[in-house]
Amino acid sequence: MTALMTVLGIVVFVVGLLFSIAWHELGHLSTAKIFGIRVPQYMVGFGPTIFSRKKGDTEYGFKAIPLGGYIRMIGMFPPGDDGKITARSTSPWRSMIEDARSAAFEELEPGDEKRLFYTRKPWKRVIVMFAGPFMNLILAVAIFMGVLMGFGINTQTNAVATVSDCVIAADAKADTCPKDAQDSPAKAAGLRPGDKIVAFNGEAVPDWDALQKDIRDTIGPATITVERKGETKVLHANLIKNEVAKSDGQGGYVAGKYVSAGFLGFSPATGVVKQSFGDSVDRMGGMMRSGVESLIALPEKVPALWNAAFSDGERAQDSPMGVVGAARVGGEVFSLEIPAEQRVATMLFLVAGFNLSLFLFNMLPLLPLDGGHIAGALWESVRRAFARVFRRPDPGPFDVAKLMPVAYVVAGVFICFTLLVFIADIVNPVRIT
Repeated sequence: MTALMTVLGIVVFVVGLLFSIAWHELGHLSTAKIFGIRVPQYMVGFGPTIFSRKKGDTEYGFKAIPLGGYIRMIGMFPPGDDGKITARSTSPWRSMIEDARSAAFEELEPGDEKRLFYTRKPWKRVIVMFAGPFMNLILAVAIFMGVLMGFGINTQTNAVATVSDCVIAADAKADTCPKDAQDSPAKAAGLRPGDKIVAFNGEAVPDWDALQKDIRDTIGPATITVERKGETKVLHANLIKNEVAKSDGQGGYVAGKYVSAGFLGFSPATGVVKQSFGDSVDRMGGMMRSGVESLIALPEKVPALWNAAFSDGERAQDSPMGVVGAARVGGEVFSLEIPAEQRVATMLFLVAGFNLSLFLFNMLPLLPLDGGHIAGALWESVRRAFARVFRRPDPGPFDVAKLMPVAYVVAGVFICFTLLVFIADIVNPVRIT
């Protein structure tokens, strides 16, 4: 049964992946057609075509390798400086530029002269290229908000799971109480596992985040109101200053980071809690910030990823993960001994995280990513605005094709990184608990 659920989880993730890719390309397709750009192909996947059907002037289909997708637009690059579409050169770099320019016009038909991508105003090209990543962002936000508000998430609550016997700094190497250690303030106050803290110093605390902040901001006497077996009790504690784990603001902690703050001495219980709209928006903002920070920190994670793939290095939980690794996690999610609705919620979170990553990654201002084409269109707008202000001749379209050598380098780096992640996902995968 576990093997069956694992396979089902992988299949569900792959379906979610394909839908996310198709949804991304639909953003490009729909806006291109709105602005009158001819789109000969709309494909999900790469490699040999396994199914396609032509409707209007666009061929829609699926390809054998479900690792991406694309639409083909006519005239992605302008003709060269000499006004020609193709030319010959012995320079390999020049050949890259000319090959890209030639490919942009290879399906040119009579009447397409007014349906070329590069002839559209820069703001229209920005919309076409931004629409793909934006569709992923919309999907990510919709799924995240739906899960947070509809299913809820496993989060820390105001209920007491365990009470610390003594005062130990969070960065202490030993987790046992020394002989001369003083009792924790929670133990001295009579706090017990199972208690639910409803107020701190007479003020109601609606959730763990509020309670944790109150505790950390307090050093000295405090009253703690708890519900215990249907009764309300007021406990008196004397909080002390101690080294505690730094909060990440999302109910978790920053690994290896500590701060000095008020200390009570108990561990909160966890439970599935539905989030309000405001809390959901806050969590979405935190996820966006974490996503950007992870993207910035990606290069520094490569050495550890290499060690995990080719040595005996440990695979960190926040290690970069590819499609294979994510599919594997999807399989593990469906095999977990948790309620079915939480399996679904966790899988949806995984698909939403994938879409958020697609949005952030594609917005990098580098060719061949969508952000590279957006940057080119914006630079063209700047050049043309500058020319108008200073009454200079229109410089014409910015020739993005001249950046193709850079695009090949970026693509090469991306392919190497993808292979490294693929190997690590096979030999030393990220596992969930």
